[in-house]
Amino acid sequence: MQAEAKVSADSKAAAAAPSADKSFSVDDYRRAYEEMLLIRRFEEKAGQLYGMGLIGGFCHLYIGQEAVVIGAQMAMQEGDQVITGYRDHGHMLATGMDPKGVMAELTGRASGYSRGKGGSMHMFSVEKNFFGGHGIVGAQVSLGTGIGFANKYRGNDAVCLAYFGDGASNQGQVSESFNMAKLWSLPVVYMIENNKYGMGTSVERASSTTDLSHRGASFNIPGEQVDGMSVEAVRDAVSRALAHARNGDGPYILELLTYRYRGHSMSDPAKYRTRDEVNEYRQKRDPIEHVREILLKEHKVPEDDIKAIDKRVREEVNTAAEFAQSEPEPDPSELWTDIVR
Repeated sequence: MQAEAKVSADSKAAAAAPSADKSFSVDDYRRAYEEMLLIRRFEEKAGQLYGMGLIGGFCHLYIGQEAVVIGAQMAMQEGDQVITGYRDHGHMLATGMDPKGVMAELTGRASGYSRGKGGSMHMFSVEKNFFGGHGIVGAQVSLGTGIGFANKYRGNDAVCLAYFGDGASNQGQVSESFNMAKLWSLPVVYMIENNKYGMGTSVERASSTTDLSHRGASFNIPGEQVDGMSVEAVRDAVSRALAHARNGDGPYILELLTYRYRGHSMSDPAKYRTRDEVNEYRQKRDPIEHVREILLKEHKVPEDDIKAIDKRVREEVNTAAEFAQSEPEPDPSELWTDIVR
């Protein structure tokens, strides 16, 4: 399995005419388009609010990587869990968390998912099986492994998807988690979102081997590279990985080859890469534009239908932003709640 489905994002540049995946229905493409567009527009609005000083602390945008979480969510079943790092807004929206509650948390309001105390990097939704948002690099990998352990201990059919980046893949606790997960055959899929840069350092400068899907080889964990700019490829690969874990065969590693259009965070000018590199992905590899072209040209969806989706998404995001700015801040007494003594 380890040698299967090897895909290079660089060698698989988008063709002039996008080709529809026969396993995707027109409704699948519509869903993928609308849900990826929601993340894109939400993140653009979050960037605006951050620039206005309405979002404090750190803010890491997910623009460009939308196909990863939407493709994965399309493959998951009820009860599966998600845990990730601090570039997490897209994961929240993909699990179905309300944009109003997410934006309210970003602006530190009482109606936010963590009652205004978690901010961008630390919000949760047990109802949606979303277990954070974590600011410590790589910490979510150990926690996700623990969720997998809980699933096996309880004898349920759930699998945990633990997302982390190419930078976090070099953390020691990641290797420790791999070892434990394989030793105990835990139902965990490790999702390495390789967007080419750990903060401002390219993966080539930080990793002695750049095929991160091989990171589990010494633990006998199968892995594969996936075109993370293709929602179809992601859904297909995650379906295989989930089946592997759900069947009792233990953990699986997917390296999603993707790209972020913005800097590491809102404070990052991203001068470590060229404008041509960013434009190459925006113009030839954009996951949302790829699906839009398939809907228009191959499925002959009327352009007015696409415009209606665009309008609906913008309205939803604007409503979330207005809600977040109008809601009250937490009462100071909230500081003393949710504390483990």
